[in-house]
Amino acid sequence: MNSIKQSGWKPEMGGVGESVPATYTGNKALMLEEALIFEIGTTETTGVDLADAPQVATRLGNLERHSDIGLPGLSEPETVRHYTRLSRQNYAIDLGFFPLGSCTMKHNPRLNEKVARMAGFADVHPLQPVETVQGALAVINELAVWLIQLTGMYGVAMTPKAGAHGELCGILCIKAALEARGDPRSVILVPESAHGTNPATAAFAGFLVENIPATSEGRVDLAVLKARLGPDVAGVMITNPNTCGLFERDMRAISDAVHAAGGYVYCDGANFNAIVGRVRPGDLGIDAMHINLHKTFSTPHGGGGPGSGPVVLSQALSPYGPLPFTERHADGNYTLVEEETAGERHPRSFGRMTAFHGQMGMFTRALAYIMSHGANGLRQVAEDAVLNANYILRSLEDVLEAPFAHSGPCMHEALFNDNGLAEGFSTLDIAKGLIDEGYHPMTVYFPLVVHGAMLIEPTETESKATLDQFIGALGRVAERAKAGDPSLKSAPHHAPRRRLDETQAARKPVLVWREPEQAVAAE
Repeated sequence: MNSIKQSGWKPEMGGVGESVPATYTGNKALMLEEALIFEIGTTETTGVDLADAPQVATRLGNLERHSDIGLPGLSEPETVRHYTRLSRQNYAIDLGFFPLGSCTMKHNPRLNEKVARMAGFADVHPLQPVETVQGALAVINELAVWLIQLTGMYGVAMTPKAGAHGELCGILCIKAALEARGDPRSVILVPESAHGTNPATAAFAGFLVENIPATSEGRVDLAVLKARLGPDVAGVMITNPNTCGLFERDMRAISDAVHAAGGYVYCDGANFNAIVGRVRPGDLGIDAMHINLHKTFSTPHGGGGPGSGPVVLSQALSPYGPLPFTERHADGNYTLVEEETAGERHPRSFGRMTAFHGQMGMFTRALAYIMSHGANGLRQVAEDAVLNANYILRSLEDVLEAPFAHSGPCMHEALFNDNGLAEGFSTLDIAKGLIDEGYHPMTVYFPLVVHGAMLIEPTETESKATLDQFIGALGRVAERAKAGDPSLKSAPHHAPRRRLDETQAARKPVLVWREPEQAVAAE
């Protein structure tokens, strides 16, 4: 990152073209150049005045600080402005269309936020006595009931904190079930079209991972899968709809084959937004599936999180699910079933995954979203998400190559590749060019089975007008790449920073602040 000293003018600041004069400050109109916080303040000053006070005994024992910690002192206005200016250089769903594929960056209705901030939800504490949090437990329980009904499953574990954590929960249930029957199976099969966390989760849980190839249509090769099944296969981890944006049409046949061979079926439910209200995974023979509340049910994603990944379980795996869980009694009261209270009712649980029950704020938002839509509304969510993705796919298939367009309609995301671009141009150039058009780039180079992949998920929350504008912008950038426009190789030109050396950033990241002279010496 370029830095600014108040006494120095740098003509290269601002990322402007040579024909445009640079500014003294580095600012571009209201896009303000921002120095590092170490360059704004100094370690010799503090942002507050502390009145002289008599020395009093502290409760820190021998942990009092005896030396400087090297943090800069800023006044309150300087601090607020610094972080506000940095936030203006960020992109968010509240600013515009966020086309990341596989991440489902959908709008979070403000109704959800209002409910989550209600007294009794926003200030609830996990260590409160159970009798004082009956409303919170009722929310968790009702959300659990909805998730079971929407998926057609038998039970649900609410404690996992996000997608990969949910995957681990499901795999640990499978492992516990195998151990309970004395079955030493050690292999998990993972298709090429699955999410990348799937093989990592299986390996983390102690399983060996083997790959199952995809067909030319981008779906699991059922024949290869069946041929590999055997007494050493614990199960399969499959993403449906998969990362190519396609529904696995053989899902029921896959489940039947795995079950016949003695294994279990884990489904990555990150893409449940495409089928909620339309398909119940339990009807497809799924044994465990995590649901990203921050994707399907609109709770904030990423930095606006935290995430939440409840895991629905089949009747075969429910006895092995984690503690704690909520229980509703005949008198209408709720309790948490934990280790000391599980007794004979849940003796085969593999134990706890977290210290506390779950992400209360995410539960509240998700339930508000579900109840405001209802079953029919959730069905429309899936239908509109699929409609929007197919609109983008068919609108751009004459400009960019869509490798699986011949496989029929896509589901929730449209997939393109970089075939047909001018020599020397790639997906990265198109992504950087989109930044100049005011868009966060789509997911690039994923899924790995497609060279130069561009994965776009519009979600149901975008209007046709928004999609038309994005289609026009992406189409324009793609045509420039096909024509070999040299200015595209140095894009973006209008962002706060020009194109970075991403290889160096990955291999030699600078993670610690040093004074300029120290940085030069370190190099």
